[in-house]
Amino acid sequence: MLLRVLYATVAKLVSLGAFVVPAGEGKARLALRARRGIRQRYAGWGAAQRDPRRALVWMHAPSVGEGLQARPVLRLLREARPDLQLAYTFFSPSAEEFSRALDVDFRDYLPFDTGGDMEAALGALRPAALVFSKLDVWPELVRRAARRGVKLGMVSATLAEGSGRRGALAASLLRDAYAALDAVGAVSAEDADRLVELGVRREAIEVTGDTRFDQVAQRAEQVDRGGPLLGRLDDGRLTLVAGSTWPSDEARLLPAFERAHMAVPNLRLVIAPHEMTAAHLEAIERWAASAKLSLARVDAPEAADAAVILVDRFGLLGDLYALAAVAFVGGGFHDAGLHSVLEPAAFGAPVLFGPKHARSRDAALLLAAKGARAAADSGELTAALEAWVTSADARTEAGQRARALVQDGRGAAERSARLIERLLSG
Repeated sequence: MLLRVLYATVAKLVSLGAFVVPAGEGKARLALRARRGIRQRYAGWGAAQRDPRRALVWMHAPSVGEGLQARPVLRLLREARPDLQLAYTFFSPSAEEFSRALDVDFRDYLPFDTGGDMEAALGALRPAALVFSKLDVWPELVRRAARRGVKLGMVSATLAEGSGRRGALAASLLRDAYAALDAVGAVSAEDADRLVELGVRREAIEVTGDTRFDQVAQRAEQVDRGGPLLGRLDDGRLTLVAGSTWPSDEARLLPAFERAHMAVPNLRLVIAPHEMTAAHLEAIERWAASAKLSLARVDAPEAADAAVILVDRFGLLGDLYALAAVAFVGGGFHDAGLHSVLEPAAFGAPVLFGPKHARSRDAALLLAAKGARAAADSGELTAALEAWVTSADARTEAGQRARALVQDGRGAAERSARLIERLLSG
């Protein structure tokens, strides 16, 4: 009880912070300011566009990663159940732009988890089902939704072995919320066991798989290779695409590329840093100049002929992996953890990454399938890169294994959509 009171107090203070936060572009400030007027936005949509004759499914995905898991499920629901209204909420400012591309009836930030804000949101949306993508649940929202008889679900549910959610404090705070879930689609049997530890009822869980496999496979199939971006850059050159890199990744990757480029002079690097600050981009430009490698930013006219293409705007990486003969995924030499390895794998590119991949189930699956290699240091990274860029047979075999893994994982979106339909039917 004391923990619940403390949680409610903190949530209320954070909610009040939306009205006093000063101007600035930091992520926390953006998140706070986005909640100004949020009750009015929900109420306005509820009064003008909520059709009481149609059931509404509310999907919540905190950030872009969880949104990518939610997207194929929402697409299937829209196709199979045009009678439904669909609402989509997110927590992080990074997901605001992503949400605009979704075919949903309502999209907005999730209010902070106070009783008043959640009661207002539920009153406006009047959902028949509330579904969480991946893992995050919000105790006050779940408690009040359950009181209203809203069916509660979760899809692509996964819990890493070393997750902080398994600690005593988090377990005490969230156990009731997890226990209230009516249906949960777990990524794997191991995830199902760990979810039970959190409080999810065993009888509520089924293994449905990870919808990211559907999402990345579909994106790879639908990429426009003749469009303005790829049509300009796809000249058949052997290309290493490095995605979501941090400076700690680049400290190993860039020297490795230099050596590989000496062995294969036609080799090209396309690099999309995780943080596209001026300082970060300029550091890569200085490296290229010192290495005597021609560099151009992705939209520059001379990019098609450059040895290094520097991506300086967001939203392109998922398509640029189509150019990859080999891919490097960042985060494996950084404490933030490894970024998505499935996106390049879906295009049939073998994947390289650093040693910090223990929390990535996808990395483990790719390594086991021999569609990826992990490098502990710059020397191992250089050797692995050179092995693939100098041998078409080795590169092709590893890429085919990577793509096959993605194809074998498809079907989770259909199973997750059926789980939600069963929630609606009671």
